[in-house]
Amino acid sequence: MTHVSLESTSPAPTSAVQPGQFRDILNPATGEVIATLPEHGEREVDAAVSAARRAFEVGPWPSMVRSDRAKLLLHIADAIENSSETLYSLETRNNGRPITETRAQLSRVPEWFRYNAGLLAAQRQAVLPGDGPYLSYQQRLPLGVCGIITPFNHPMLILARSLSAALANGNTVVVKPSELTPLTTLALADILAEAGLPDGVLNVVTGARAAGERLTHHPDIAKITLTGGTEAGRSAAVATASRFARITAELGGKTPVLLFDDVDPAIAAEGAAFAAFVAAGQSCVAGSRFLVQRGIYDEFVDALAARAQAIRLGDPALPATQMGPLISARQRDKVVALIESGLDEGATLKAGGRTPSLPSPFDHGFFLSPTVLSDATMTMTVAREEIFGPVAVVIPFDDERHAVHMANDNPYGLGAGLWTTDVSRAHRVAAQINAGMVWVNDHHRLEPSLPWGGIKESGSGKDAGTESFEDFSWVKTIVVRTAADHVDWYGDQPQRRLN
Repeated sequence: MTHVSLESTSPAPTSAVQPGQFRDILNPATGEVIATLPEHGEREVDAAVSAARRAFEVGPWPSMVRSDRAKLLLHIADAIENSSETLYSLETRNNGRPITETRAQLSRVPEWFRYNAGLLAAQRQAVLPGDGPYLSYQQRLPLGVCGIITPFNHPMLILARSLSAALANGNTVVVKPSELTPLTTLALADILAEAGLPDGVLNVVTGARAAGERLTHHPDIAKITLTGGTEAGRSAAVATASRFARITAELGGKTPVLLFDDVDPAIAAEGAAFAAFVAAGQSCVAGSRFLVQRGIYDEFVDALAARAQAIRLGDPALPATQMGPLISARQRDKVVALIESGLDEGATLKAGGRTPSLPSPFDHGFFLSPTVLSDATMTMTVAREEIFGPVAVVIPFDDERHAVHMANDNPYGLGAGLWTTDVSRAHRVAAQINAGMVWVNDHHRLEPSLPWGGIKESGSGKDAGTESFEDFSWVKTIVVRTAADHVDWYGDQPQRRLN
């Protein structure tokens, strides 16, 4: 287990960190260093994969009785709940999300372990139909060593989503968390070890691109689950395809939210503010393109701008805080540059677009006020590219056909939302939107049973649901001849069928 120094107050490094060196972990709300961790590279990844492979080949985990493995997963879920307050505080400190958001999200982590434990306990092996004196059946077997690469925005929830399914199937795992937010991953690994997970089953490497690239290219990794940018996913897909390993990739998004003129614009603005500004907009399914029917456009823009201006920024540890910082100064600068590009291209700034004035030490954090850009068009950069910050771009549409066309006019296809009181329209439009998930009159809803993943440049495969559970195993078909007579193909028997 990697040891974490939580008391360092040295300034953050200004140059790139190389493997073998140490990286300072920042609190994005203050810019202060809260931990110092080793920057792992190829050597450390190879050692972690070797440990996981040994645990898979000679350890007890893959061969453990299913009911015992399910029982341990349930015990792990209880252990996570018992440590929940510590985990809430640590994640808020590391990624800057307000404690109310963190508590609401991380309180659900144990559900994923319980859900996959339930799937394991209820799993059936198929008996297959066929002709002749044969009994044919299937077995599901673990893949081997799986790699999980997680992002900075939801480090623990996204890890739990894949980790619980991988472990339930008897795999061993190497995790590479974001170099910016590794602390709850390390804490979770300690919790699982104390709960009784055998040595070598879960391994954590810390570091940035070099560690991630080695993990995706490692010949002993049977599956990669990656949440990140589209280019990182493309690179990982090429690496895994070269050795026919599996990959599940949740990548970028440019989520459209369609608002029809049969909804109250004030109520719609409440939902839109949640879609756009929760997690400071740092979510692949954050509402970022609000397509609004002209009949309510002006009222909606005014209501959303008022909502944005009323959101309270500040200390993420305080329950009264409603939005925290972006993850880094670099990310804030990127978002500001995109806002400026929108203004240069003709959008109107209705709210935000500035660094808020906050007391020390939060004046050194990476905050940005919730921003609303109106009078936008589909050709603007802010309407095309993923922003990954608290920016809502509002674009008018004329009719349903126009709205669907605009929603689908993008290379991404992860999530989408629509707001309407017309039940027929809700189903009709949801069916036409090209996205892996569509929410109606809500946003960001998730359950362990709901498959999560997109299409087009938003990636491939699914996290959560039975789809994820089953993709962490492979299927073996066994055919048993049950006839009493023997087979002599080249003897004087009638012709036998080969298929």
